[in-house]
Parts: sequence; structure tokens; C-alpha cells
Amino acid sequence: MRRVARIFRPYRAQVALVMGAIVVSSGIGLLNPILLKLIIDRAIPRGDLRLLNIYVGLMILTPILGGIVGVGQTFLSTLIGQRVMRDLRMSVYGHLQGMPLRFFTDTRTGEIQSRLSNDVGGVQNVVTNTASSVVSNITTVLSTVVAMLLISGQLTLLSFALMPVALFLTYRIGRVRRALSTDTQKTMADMSAMVEETLSVSGVLLTKTFGRQQREVQRFGDENERLAALQVRQQMIGRWFFMIVGTFFSIAPAATYWLAGRDIINSGGSASALTLGDLVAFTTLQSRLFFPLGALLNVQVDIQGALALFDRIFEYLDLKQDIVNAPEARVIDPSVVQGRVRYGHVTFRYTSTRPPDESSDGDELDERRQTLDDVTFDAEPGQLVALVGPSGAG
Repeated sequence: MRRVARIFRPYRAQVALVMGAIVVSSGIGLLNPILLKLIIDRAIPRGDLRLLNIYVGLMILTPILGGIVGVGQTFLSTLIGQRVMRDLRMSVYGHLQGMPLRFFTDTRTGEIQSRLSNDVGGVQNVVTNTASSVVSNITTVLSTVVAMLLISGQLTLLSFALMPVALFLTYRIGRVRRALSTDTQKTMADMSAMVEETLSVSGVLLTKTFGRQQREVQRFGDENERLAALQVRQQMIGRWFFMIVGTFFSIAPAATYWLAGRDIINSGGSASALTLGDLVAFTTLQSRLFFPLGALLNVQVDIQGALALFDRIFEYLDLKQDIVNAPEARVIDPSVVQGRVRYGHVTFRYTSTRPPDESSDGDELDERRQTLDDVTFDAEPGQLVALVGPSGAG
């Protein structure tokens, strides 16, 4: 998570603006329930039309202001997300450009393409939308809970009765979702590699030459079936749990009306009892609370899946490059380069390992094959030079 957070470091100022817009938007969202309470408990009982007009006018102005702030927040968060995705794609592509040829001969082309397209594309929604959505939902939940506690602590506890169980189950489901997401991306990479290998010109020629069309179709069908099954599992994991939590969220307002109604009826008009304005404001806050809570429970599962994709992206970024500049390397100005190459007494040997023989006591033997022996020549600018070995391959 710390490494993911570092990706956003170049955009600290923009992120701060988004956070500020989220706080302002959450604060604006609390105004309407409070204004609703004031209308019911003050303006209407007193018959004060001036107060009624003021409160209703503010209720109309509040969502307009909140909508404008929300549009600005969406623009900024989308802009940050897309720039982060651009940087991530460039980092992976630039790092792969520095990998040795051996990496590309040992790695399927479809696998590399899958990392750049499927994996980076898979985290795009999380980076673009989910990050700001998490902060927005957390801010909304915290501010709403504070307002609910100020009205009634008893009703607030009732609203959060299932939260500990919900959080624990969400954590467990998220771990399973992360493992499934990893398997899904691997299968997608395998399918991309299979398409790259079998539907290229050379692949199709090979398949037709050996009459392997049906076998390749069967092999692709097996991977396709596996991918479909994994994606069904990924979508359905935890849906029963979220259905139960959603049902509780729907029933909770009815329980709130019952408990608060009993308190109002039994209080006999006591000053410490809840008022009708309190009840209406509380249920309004309660309905405002359930959507971000449900989103937070779902987003934890989505983030776990996205972390599996980040694991695959970081796996490529952590690959070691064989050829890197030395710390004391100098930058050469191209304008002073003359284009003259001199080989001075160059010797080169390959080191290979051959199987053990009877005299080696079972140990592998290092065999050094000399390829160049004290070679010296000059290649002048514009001159074509070929160094040809015994096989004629060069």
C-alpha cells in the first residue's frame, strides 16, 4: 500500500485539493437534515413563514452548491487518476526497454502485452475512481455518525449493530477475491500469449503444417472456459453476504421509527425526549449513511483484487536490468562523437556448462569456448565491417 501511495506523490497538490473538496461536499450534505429538523420543530410549530422561506431556500441552494463542488472533485480525481495510469504505463514500458534480450526470448510476447494492457487497465478504475470514493465515503460516514450521535446515541448504536460482523466477513472475502483476481489475470495472460503464438503468420503456418487446428481450438477453449468460471466466481464471491447486509440497511429505518416512536409516546412530552424533527433528521442521516457504508464494504473487496494486479505490475518493475550505467558514467555529447570504432586486442570467451562425465565425480563441468582471440581492427566512419567466424554466421 505504501508503494501504491508513492505513485501519487508527484500530484500532492492536486490530491490536497480533492481532499478539500470532499470535506466541503460532506459538510454540505449534512445541512439538509439539519434544515429539515428546524422546519419541523421551529418554523411550522411557530407559524413563522419567514423562517420557513429561509430554511426551504437553503435546502434548494445546498444541493446546487454540492453538485458544483462534486463536478470539480470528479474532474480533479479523474485527471489525477489518468496521469497516474500514464506514469505507470510509461514506467513499465521504459523498464522493459532496458531488459536484456534474454528476458524477451524467455518470456511470451502475450504475457508482456497482458501486463501492459490487462493488468494496468485492471487497476485503472481503482486509481481513477475508487481512491477518491474511499476518502469521500469515509468522510461522509464520520461526519454523519457525529451528527447522528448528537441526536441520539441509542439509535446510532442500533444502526451499527451488525458492523463488526460485516467488517470481519468483508476482510475474509477480500482475501479470497485477491487470490481469484491473481488467477484471473494469469489466465488472461495465458490466453493473450496463446493468441499471439497461434494467430500470427508463423503460428498459423505451423498449425496448418502439422494439422493441429482442432488441438489449438481445444486448448484455447479450455483456457476460455477456465477464465469464464473464474470471472463468475469473482463476481459472485460474497454476494450473499452483501445481500444480507443490504437487507439490514433497508430494515434499520423501520426499527429506528419503532424505537424512537416508543420513546416519544412514552415520554409524555418530556423536554429530554426526541422530537418529530429529531426522528425525521435522524432517518434522513441514516439513509445518507447506508450508501457510503455499503460502498466501503464493497470497495475493500475491489481494492484487494486491485492489489493483486499491482503485485503483477510491481513484479515487472522489480526485474533487474543486466546492463546499467556505472555510477561514474559520463554523458557523451553526440556532437563530438566521430563515429570511429576501434577494437584493440579483443578476446572473448563463452562459458557454458556441459553434463558430467565419468572423471568428474558427478559434478557439472564449466567449458570455456574462445570466440575472439586478440582481434584488432579499426572501423572508419561510413565503412561497413563484418567479422565472420568459421561457420560464416558472423
